[in-house]
Amino acid sequence: MSKKDYYEILGLNKGASEQEIKRAYKRLAAKHHPDKNQGSKEAEEKFKEIKEAYEVLGDQEKRSMYDQYGHQAFEQGGFGGGSGGFGGGFGGFEDIFSEMFGGGGRGRSRVVRGDDLQYNLEITLEEAVRGVKKDIRIQTLTQCDRCHGSGAEEGSKVYTCSHCHGNGRIRRQQGFFVSEAICPSCNGSGKKIEKKCNSCYGEGRVNKPRNLSVTIPAGVDTGNQLRLSGEGAAGEHGAPAGDLYVVIHVKPHDIFERDGSNLYCEVPISFTMAALGGEIEVPTLEGRVKLKVPAETQTGKLFRVRGKGVPSPRGGYAGDLICKVTIETPVSLTDEQKELLRKLEETLEGHKKHRPKHDGFFDGVKRFFDTLGK
Repeated sequence: MSKKDYYEILGLNKGASEQEIKRAYKRLAAKHHPDKNQGSKEAEEKFKEIKEAYEVLGDQEKRSMYDQYGHQAFEQGGFGGGSGGFGGGFGGFEDIFSEMFGGGGRGRSRVVRGDDLQYNLEITLEEAVRGVKKDIRIQTLTQCDRCHGSGAEEGSKVYTCSHCHGNGRIRRQQGFFVSEAICPSCNGSGKKIEKKCNSCYGEGRVNKPRNLSVTIPAGVDTGNQLRLSGEGAAGEHGAPAGDLYVVIHVKPHDIFERDGSNLYCEVPISFTMAALGGEIEVPTLEGRVKLKVPAETQTGKLFRVRGKGVPSPRGGYAGDLICKVTIETPVSLTDEQKELLRKLEETLEGHKKHRPKHDGFFDGVKRFFDTLGK
């Protein structure tokens, strides 16, 4: 048995997925296969290392043992008696073709992991900002309680399938080409059940509702996904369950709009407040805060309230609350109020210092039309 790190042999990190392991094996095995490197002892040894590494990392149970105990898990009869447990030696290109077309290696029955599921969860902006625990109910395939996933009625015998000899697949070779298919007799399980379970009819799983509690961290946003490992659909005949992905959807808010870690809101102020200045109360998700409005404030001006936005789900500081003030035009005026406004307008007329934007804008408009007339 090679003492080299199996992940290093396949050029992978320890957290690599099953698909990444399989792709790395196919690529390296094809490159170093002795049939492509005839007479090369180095290629032969490299191929043996690659094959040995894959037969451990490509098997969920062996990989778990290796991750926990390293090479010691397979020594002194620990798991198949050293390198002999991996079958030893190598065959022709049919080994690689078998992997490419779903063979999964010789002597292995088909283990079908359960499907991954998706659940769309709608929460309020307040819940997204503060974090919340939600109870959800999903309808999914779960392990049969009667047979505990075996598919067999209690006391019933389970035999090795005589059609595929427990492999779960039927292998056919025509000249150079090799193909494999799921065994039609046992449906890929490699086993035949004497008497099928009366609840799941031999599948080992049943469809029923499940209640789960999901912890939503503070700072999540629409489109974020939470992965609940092993909470998806149960696999066939006791195989591992898939994962459940909870997709977050944050409801629109009546007051606030969100942009990343910042919150935005629009605050109306009176004409008098904008001209003379003053103090107003603005809402935050934690309550009200006071905001000073300086004199001569124009509509659209932005005010920033630090730390009153959304916290990062990865920790760190919260964003800001940004308030945009809009000057509200008075409505339903009395005759007396209208007369007062007319008098105010007369005092402002002709004084540029009172209306800098007004005069500057119309001066620019006049120059624009003068240029068009030339």
